[in-house]
Order: sequence, then C-alpha cells, then structure tokens
Amino acid sequence: MLVPALLVLFFCLRGRAGLSPHFLQQPEDLVVLLGDEARLPCALGAYWGLVQWTKDGLALGGERDLPGWSRYWISGNAASGQHDLRIRPVELEDQASYECQATQAGLRSRRAQLHVLVPPEPPQVLGGPSVSLVAGVPANVTCRSRGDARPTPELLWFRDGVRLDGATFRQTLLKEGTTGSVESILSLTPSSHDDGAILVCRARSQALPAGKDTAITLSLQYPPVVTLSAEPQTVQEGEKVTFLCQATAQPPVTGYRWAKGGSPVLGARGPMLEVVADASFLTAPVSCEVSNSVGSANRSTALDVRFGPILQAKPKPLSVDVGEDASFSCVWRGNPLPRVTWTRRGDAQVLASGPTLRLLAVGPEDAGDYVCRAEPGLSGLGGGAAEARLTVNAPPVVTALHSAPAFLRGPARLQCLVFASPAPEAVVWSWDEGFLTAGSRGRFLVETFPAPEGRGGQGPGLISVLHISGTQESDFSRGFNCTARNRLGEGGTQVSLGRRVSLASASFSKQKNLVRIPGSSNGSSSRGPEEETGSSKDQGPIAHTDHSDLALDEEGALETKDPTNGYYKVRGVSVSLSLGEAPGGGLFLPPSSPFGPPGTPTFYDFKPHLGIVPPCRLYRAQAGYLTTPHPRAFTSYIKPTSFGPPDLAPSTPPFPYAAFPTPSHPRLQTHV
Repeated sequence: MLVPALLVLFFCLRGRAGLSPHFLQQPEDLVVLLGDEARLPCALGAYWGLVQWTKDGLALGGERDLPGWSRYWISGNAASGQHDLRIRPVELEDQASYECQATQAGLRSRRAQLHVLVPPEPPQVLGGPSVSLVAGVPANVTCRSRGDARPTPELLWFRDGVRLDGATFRQTLLKEGTTGSVESILSLTPSSHDDGAILVCRARSQALPAGKDTAITLSLQYPPVVTLSAEPQTVQEGEKVTFLCQATAQPPVTGYRWAKGGSPVLGARGPMLEVVADASFLTAPVSCEVSNSVGSANRSTALDVRFGPILQAKPKPLSVDVGEDASFSCVWRGNPLPRVTWTRRGDAQVLASGPTLRLLAVGPEDAGDYVCRAEPGLSGLGGGAAEARLTVNAPPVVTALHSAPAFLRGPARLQCLVFASPAPEAVVWSWDEGFLTAGSRGRFLVETFPAPEGRGGQGPGLISVLHISGTQESDFSRGFNCTARNRLGEGGTQVSLGRRVSLASASFSKQKNLVRIPGSSNGSSSRGPEEETGSSKDQGPIAHTDHSDLALDEEGALETKDPTNGYYKVRGVSVSLSLGEAPGGGLFLPPSSPFGPPGTPTFYDFKPHLGIVPPCRLYRAQAGYLTTPHPRAFTSYIKPTSFGPPDLAPSTPPFPYAAFPTPSHPRLQTHV
C-alpha cells in the first residue's frame, strides 16, 4: 500500500514541476495626472526567477526598490508572482513605454504606454479684470492660456452661466513642436445695457474637466440714451406744453439741442422746453438731441393738438365737355378730422360729404359754382368755405336781344347775346343775300363786345351787333340769323327788325338852346317849366346845347335823332356805340331826313364836338347820368341799372373773339 501512494505523490510532484512560466497579468496603457501615482501591474505563474521592468527599452534593475530611481519601486508578493511597477509622484519625464520581463524564462509582457496629463493654468484675459468698450462699436476680447498643459486645453466663454457663441480659437506652437499657448477671441458689439456685465473665460481639458475660470467686467462708454416726454400730450390749440428730455450717458452729457420739424429751436439749451401749442405741432414733431464725448442721440414726439379746420388745398376750376364726369377735391386739415360738405352756391342742399365731389354725366344745367365747407372746431376756431367753378363745354347758346324799331332809310341795329364754352370760333350774321362775321359789307357793319357775366359756368359771353345803314323795305320783312359755333356744335337765333310807322315831333328853342329827343321817357327829364314849348304830354326830355346848326326835316322832326335809338335797353346793360367809318365809306349816323333825296344824304358831323375817342368797350353803369366827353354831345336821360361787365386793362382788346375795325372818328359813349 505504501508503494502505490509514493508513486502517486511522485507523479503529482513531477507534473507540477513540469509547468512552464507564463504571465498571469500584463501591464496596460495608463493615463495619470501629473503628481499622482502610477501603477503598472505584472503577475507571473510557475516562475520564481528574476523579474525586471524596462522604460523605453532601458532596464530599471532587478531589485525591488530599484536603486537609482527614487520615485520607482516594485511592489507585490514575489512568492505569488506579483511584480507591479509603481511611480510616485508622476512627472512629465515618466511618460514612456514600459515592459515587464521574466529574464530567466525569457518572457516579455506587452508594452504599456504611460500618459501623463498636465492640467491647464488659469487663463488670462487681455485688458482685464475690467475691459473698457464703446457701446455700438464692434470689439474683440482675447482669452489666452499659457504653459505645458497636456492635452491642449479648450477655451470657452460664459455670461451668467450661459455659453457664448461667436468665439474663434487659435493655437501657437513652440519651435520643438510642443504647444506654446492657445487663445480664444470673442467678437461682440456691446450695448449700453452691457455696462457692468461679467464675462468668464474657462480653460478645460481631459486633465481638468471642470476647468479653470477667469472673470472680467465690461466697462461701457456709450452715447446718451434719451427719453422725451410732453406734459400734457393732448392739448387744445393755444395751450402751454412742457417737454422734458432725460438722458443717461457714459461719460456724462455735455449738451442739449432742441428742434421742431427739423428746424432748430433758438435759445433752447437745457433739458426742458416750454411752448404754446398750435396746429403745426401735430405734424412737426419736437426732437431733443443729447451729446457726450462718445456720440449723440435724439428722440422726438408729436403733440395731439386739437384745432379747427384749416384749408390745405382749394378746389380747382373745371372745364369738361357735356356728358363727361366732373370731380372736385378739397382738402381740410383739422384735429379731430373736420366734416366737409359740398353744396352749390345759392343752394343749401348738401350734394356730398368728404373731400371729393363727383358729378356724373354733366349737362349745361350743372354749370355753376360749387362750395366745399368745413364747420369750425370745438374751440370755435377755423372752418370756412372754398368754391370752384364748373364750366360745361357745350354748343353755344344764342339769344336775340331787344332791338328798337327803325325808320325806313334810317339806321338800325340788331343784337344777339352769345354764351359758349369753349369760346365760339365765330359769330356769323346772315340774311338773304349774304353773311358777315366782322367788319363791314355794303350797308352792314358787325361789332362785337364782351357781355356781362352770365350764370356761373355758362362760359364767356359776348354781344354781337349788326348795324344797318339806310334801311330798306326788305330789311323789315326778312329775318336776320345770328349763329355761333365752337368745336362742340353751333347755336343760333333769328332776329327781326321792327319798323317805326310814325315820326315823333321835336321842338327847338333858340332862346334856351334846348333839343328834345323823341321817344324818350318823361320821367328823367331835367328841364324846368320855363324850358317847355309844347304840352308835357307830347314832349320828351330836353338836352341842352349851345349851337343852333341843327336842321328840321320836312315834317318838323329833328334832323339828328337819339344816337342809340333806344337799342340798348337790354337787361339794363350800358353799351358803348361805335360810330366808326366803314371801309366802304360813310358814317353810320342818322341821315338828314328819312325822306331826303336818295343817294345824297347829309350827315351831321360830331367830330368837332366830341374832341376825344373813347374806348370801344362796355361801361360799368353808375347810378345817375353818364358824363359826356364834350358839352355838345348828346346824352339820354334814361337812368341805367348798376350792372355791367368788369373793366378791362387799357391795352386789352374789348373782346378777343372778333376783329374790330379801326375807328377813324370819335365814338359816342352813351348809357341807355
């Protein structure tokens, strides 16, 4: 029994002794912080011989305390095969490749790399700890990290714990390839609100994940920040208003400047301005500009000024063709906005409200003056009315005027009144054997005069007069046509000549040198009882004269009749009669007698008695009698009405639409 037991023990011991040396644990790469302890493990099995470590291929020695390497030693239970390499404290030079070797067994572990981390130093911000910047001006703030930090640190920016973007990173290398320094540049455009703000630059890396911080404070210089107020903000026109201009600035404020609507307010220099409000403050705001050494800033405000309506744009006269639309505009400014109404002059009916009046498809009846009116404001100020005329262009409107009857072979005058817009191109008198527009033709002469102003918008008016010298029987039986035309058409009327069937008697007093004009009214006579030579029933008014060269006709009638022959009793209009010489010869004056020998009429020559040539124009009638240019001129005693056309400039022709013959003798001016 003993023999078999010994055999078993022998074989067991022999098997144990036959195991080959091997690594139970090999070193691995290790990262360690500078100054900490590094441990590289190494464990062997079935090996009781010499164990050593190498650093970058250099043997450290076989002793456990590693003499010559004061910070290095081998630890662990050698009997159990534990041979760990320890380094404390780790320095930068310890960063190397390490290997555990079983020398007698010829075993080598895998290489293990020891990495030594160096934490970054606290970063430096250039210009800190207080960095001065100018508000509104772009600036760069630089943070720099120096030293042998491993790995290269990352530089970050924070404000109030929030990371800021927009920084750029730059790294500087030393000659030997190691990191010299790194820096981060933060670009920003600060505002006045950034004054006193704290920015933090943080350097962090794997060696120091929490990082190291450096804080700076921003000191901002900025132009004034202005606030402008008005008290009260809403005012009635004429009330006092105070403006207050307040500002914060760094460095302090150096000056104030006030303006209204862009124009400086002279004499205003401080932070307060007092004014009396008017309508202009509603659209011309008040501004305050505040300055310091960095710059300036301004603010403006407009007042809510309550004021009555003010006319800004008057309506313009319009001239439109019949059937077209007409549109007037009238702009009133007020606060509150005024109510604008449109009426027609002389009519209280409101046609429209608002700044525009639109008339559709106008006709001649729409011509006239239109009024836009704004009522005064709450203060009773402002308001008023403005008007413009609407002229409706249409064919001429021709009306026959009253023409006094004439004697056979005596002078006659026919008249028509023309209103037209646009102005007539021509006014034509026509009869059986011919027509005449202006000037003379045989026994006929045409003159044209401006007419009194007609109804508003009716267009310019004129009176066309056809003079007939030495009437004939046919003149009383036929009609004379007065026709006017413009680009829109023509209009006309027929005028007939009435005949005087009896002659009025005339009396002559050599003692008093009186002449009675037949056919005149009694009521305006200025004679006295001692001047009468006949009954008051048959006698007309007497005109004074100091000459006795007037001849009576065969029946005792006065040779020279009333020069106007009563023809201008039309609407009470006073007309200047032209007694011009026609191109064909002969004065258009009454003949010596309607019964005189044919072809040999004798004319009374007024030239020596008139002395001046009055202008060919319509006279504005005055109350009373017309003063004649010479005491021997004849004057009717019929009082005219005070109605007539406006005076014209001396150099202006009396009417622009007709050519007048040049007078070769004086004109007799008369009112009828």
